[in-house]
Amino acid sequence: MYFVFQLLAFYMNFSRRDFLFLTALSTINTAILQSQSKKTFKNSAKSKIKPTKLKKNDLIGVVAPGTSVPDPDDILRAQEILANLELRWRFSETITRGTNYRSRSVGERLDELMKMFADPDIRGIFCIRGGYGSAQLLDKIDYSLISSNPKIFLGYSDITALHIALNKYSGLITFHGPVLLSPFTHYTFNNLKNILFGLNPEPVIRNPVETGTIRLSHPIRTIREGTAEGSIIGGNLSIICSLLGTPYEYDYNNALLLLEDVQEEPYRIDRMLNHLRLAGKLNQVRGIAFGECKDCLPASPSVWDFSLGEVLDNYFKPLTIPSFYGLCIGHTPDQATFAIGAKAVLDAKTGTIQYTESVVE
Repeated sequence: MYFVFQLLAFYMNFSRRDFLFLTALSTINTAILQSQSKKTFKNSAKSKIKPTKLKKNDLIGVVAPGTSVPDPDDILRAQEILANLELRWRFSETITRGTNYRSRSVGERLDELMKMFADPDIRGIFCIRGGYGSAQLLDKIDYSLISSNPKIFLGYSDITALHIALNKYSGLITFHGPVLLSPFTHYTFNNLKNILFGLNPEPVIRNPVETGTIRLSHPIRTIREGTAEGSIIGGNLSIICSLLGTPYEYDYNNALLLLEDVQEEPYRIDRMLNHLRLAGKLNQVRGIAFGECKDCLPASPSVWDFSLGEVLDNYFKPLTIPSFYGLCIGHTPDQATFAIGAKAVLDAKTGTIQYTESVVE
C-alpha cells in the first residue's frame, strides 16, 4: 500500500502533506477492517453455554417474536400454564398489539426480545406462540448480549429460526418445546417441567409410555437401526430449509437432526428433504429422528402418489445412519421438550434420545 501511494505522489505531484494524509487514511482503513474481522470472528465463534435451571417463583419474560396475540383469553391461557409451573411472569409491552398477522414492526419485536435477555430479573424467556416473522430478526440480534446474559429460551414452530441463530452465534443451549398456547397434556407439562427445572439431570426424550392398548397412539417406526452420538439440532423442517444458504443455517457436521412439521403433503416434505439432500446436509449428520407429522396426508386428487412413510424411506434408508419416525416433538398435543446444542445418543430401535450431559446448570 505504501508503494502505491509513492507512485501516486510521483505521477500526480501530490504534496508531502497530501501523501502523509493518504498514508494515515490507509492505516485507519486497515485498522477498521481488522476490527470488523475480529468482530465477525467473535460473533461467529461460540462455546456452549448452559442456562441456569428454573426454580419456583422465578420471573419469566413472555414474548411473541413473530405473530402477536390480541385475544385476552389467550393471554389468560398463557398465565394459566405459568401459574401451574409456579412461576411469575412479565409480558412484553406490545404482545397484544395488532390483529394476528397485521402485527408489530421488526424493531418493536427485536427490542422486546433483547430487553428480556438484558433484564437480570428475568430468569427465562417463553414464547407465547409461533406464527410467522421470527426469521426477520436474525441479522439484527446482539448475540454477544445474549452470550453475556444466558437464560432459558423456549418455543417451537416459527421460533425454530431463533433456535438456529442462537445456537450458532451465541452458543446458548435453547429449548424446542411448547409455546404457552400449546395444548399442554399431562405428558407435555411434566416433560417440560422436568427438563427446565433440572429434575432429570440427563433427560431421556421418549414418547408417552402406553400400557393396556392394542394399537399405540404414538408408534415409533424404525427406518434404519443403530445408535449415534452427537449434538442435537433441529426443529421445524420448513423453517430449517428456508435458512439454508444463509449465515443462519445450522452446523450439521456430526449432529443429530430432529425434524418436525405439520399439515404438509408428502410431496412438500419430499421437496424439503430433497433440498437438504442437494445441499449436502443429510450426509453430514450422524442420526435423524422425524417427528410425528399431523395431517401430513396427500390431498385428493394428489399431485404425488407417495405416502409420507415412503418419502421418509426414500431419503433416509440410503443413508448409513440410524433414523426413525414418530417422535412426539413439534405440532403434537403430547409434545416433548428437547435441548438444542447439548450432546445426546439417538437410538433408532427404541425411538429415544438420551442426553449424555446436563442441559441446564
